Amino acid sequence: MPQKDDFDLQNFLPYLLNQAAEESSLAFQQVYKDRYGMLRTEWRVLFHLGLYGRLTAKEIGARSKMHKTKISRAVQRLEERRFLTRAPDDADRRQEYLDLTVQGRAAYRDLHGVAQGYDAALADTLTAEEERILRAALRKLARMG
Repeated sequence: MPQKDDFDLQNFLPYLLNQAAEESSLAFQQVYKDRYGMLRTEWRVLFHLGLYGRLTAKEIGARSKMHKTKISRAVQRLEERRFLTRAPDDADRRQEYLDLTVQGRAAYRDLHGVAQGYDAALADTLTAEEERILRAALRKLARMG
C-alpha cells in the first residue's frame, strides 16, 4: 500500500513560480514566435543586446542566468537570420562582441512595444499594492542565487 505523502506540490513555491512564469509568458511567446520565428532564448539575447548594446555572450549569460550553450545556439540562429553580428575582441581572440544589425534593432523595437503592453496587461490583473509586492518579492528571490 502506498505511503501517505502530505507534500503539497500545488503549493510548493518553486512549482508555483514555474507555473506562473509559464502561464504568464505564453501569449508573449506566441508573438515573437509568430512574427520572427524566435525561441525564448533568442528573444532574451535580442533583448539584452537591444537594452544594453554591444555585449559578449559571457556578459549576456551573467545578466540573464542562461547557460552558455543555450546562448551560443541562440546567437548562431540570430546571426544566421541577420539579427546580430559578431566581432572578435582584438585583445582576446576567444571572445566575440555581439551587436544587433539594423534588422535586429527593428525587431527589438517592435517586440519592446509588445512587451511593454503585455507587462501592463498582466499588471492590470493585480491591484497596485499586489503588483508592488509581487515585483519586490520576485526581485528578492532572483537575487538569492
